[in-house]
Amino acid sequence: MEVEETVETRTSWSTAQGEAHSIPCDHAGKKRKQDPAPGPAIRINEDEEEDEDDEMMSEHMRDSEEPSNKRVKPVVKSNSLTGVITPVKTPALKRIGQSISRSISFRTEARPLPPAALRPRTKASSFPRRRNSQCWSDTVESHDLTAKEIKRQEVIYELTQGERQLIDDLSLVKKVYYEPMLKLDILTESERGQIFGTLDSLIPLHQDLLSRLERLRGSEKTVGQVGPTLMDWFPCLEAYVTYCCNQVGAKALLDQKKQEKRVEHFLRLCQESSFSRKLDLWNFLDLPRSRLVKYPLLLKEIQKCTPPEHPDEDSLPDALDIIQSIVAEVNKKTGEAECQFYRRGLAYIEDSQRLQEIQLSRFLYCHGELKNNKGQRLHVFLFELALVLSRPTEDKDGGQVFHVYRQPLPNYLINLEEIPDGEPGGGGSFRGAFTGGNDKVKNCFRVSSRGRSKAHPYSLQANDSFSKQQWITCLRRAIVQSRDRTSLSSQSQLCLPPDPILCHIADLSLSSDTDLADHNSR
Repeated sequence: MEVEETVETRTSWSTAQGEAHSIPCDHAGKKRKQDPAPGPAIRINEDEEEDEDDEMMSEHMRDSEEPSNKRVKPVVKSNSLTGVITPVKTPALKRIGQSISRSISFRTEARPLPPAALRPRTKASSFPRRRNSQCWSDTVESHDLTAKEIKRQEVIYELTQGERQLIDDLSLVKKVYYEPMLKLDILTESERGQIFGTLDSLIPLHQDLLSRLERLRGSEKTVGQVGPTLMDWFPCLEAYVTYCCNQVGAKALLDQKKQEKRVEHFLRLCQESSFSRKLDLWNFLDLPRSRLVKYPLLLKEIQKCTPPEHPDEDSLPDALDIIQSIVAEVNKKTGEAECQFYRRGLAYIEDSQRLQEIQLSRFLYCHGELKNNKGQRLHVFLFELALVLSRPTEDKDGGQVFHVYRQPLPNYLINLEEIPDGEPGGGGSFRGAFTGGNDKVKNCFRVSSRGRSKAHPYSLQANDSFSKQQWITCLRRAIVQSRDRTSLSSQSQLCLPPDPILCHIADLSLSSDTDLADHNSR
């Protein structure tokens, strides 16, 4: 899914009206004397220096209007500007071009101020930069369109704006992460190529679609026929096969590099800055994939709002078929890449664990963390043809390795038993580990083998009921499809044509030596 930004940006600048009502006060809400001690040096923008005298005068006038028993020392007699002028934080949009180190140090300098009269102001970097949330109807002054046509224009406008926002995000990743991480020697050239993949090539691809969509807008800012344009452009998205297949290894390497202090520090500073909208690097790297799976949804909405007599009536279904086939192909190739990546990460303790079903598997149904009946955390892989339990560890380079735990199970031999919540946990394998001091078990299921003596039953516990249901659903599907595959394979072997020589022999009469001699002569 595409990342949605729901948090609105709030400006850090107080309005003139808000400043007129702010008075120096302590935490109890009472007025407090100004601290005559000189405070630490504070950076002040040149724009605020021009209003310094007016601001000091307004503070003094407000203080003089209060009752005399408050005993507030006049501001003009203070020996320091501390407590009079609030540390200024550059607005979020103006700080985009500044260096990360300066923006972070600017905020940290404002924290250790002594208790003085500070006006409450919102930190500029605490809120993400607001995205343009305009609708198509906000861009036109008047129109005479029907409600259905308005909806169609809104969806097309959303498609256009989504392209513009994706281009902005990818350009930001290139400027803030891609280039600086190499210049600052945070990543090597090889590591950068593995983490970012072909991200750089996606920017001109989406710029092309954006320019095509903008050319379709008429003088009244409406788009007529959009189907042929999308049909012509969608094949370009085959470039996503390479990018998405690389993401599995990219995520693993990025998680590994985050263990290094320099990398973690750099990524944290970027995420805390306003331009990131509180998104980390992986959120940005995953945006293209989220955008890809949204195209069919947008196209279906456009098709739903298109009247029967519209020129797009014939082209939109064809465009939808193209994008759905591309998404399916990307999903298939990505699944194969993920399966291959985790197969390489398995470390076998015994040769008997190297099942042929693991090597023949082309994709993963699911994988994740489960607990066994001893309370140990295992990483479980449900491959296309086998279920593998493992213990995750790190190698000498900090990469993740999965040591195979016990004997893997071929899917066609698995017996699945769902354990209802609330079943007494006092006996058998559930004592202690699953009950957590209680007498009931929750979110558990059991898998066992139908025909292998070395494979013991495994009682497993998911983190919650939703995760348990996901595992059970995937296991049932894997078992059924694996048994169907095995059955078809057995039938195909039975239906193989017999050897031609044996056919001739079978046709011969056992009592006829002449026939046998004739056959041998042939």
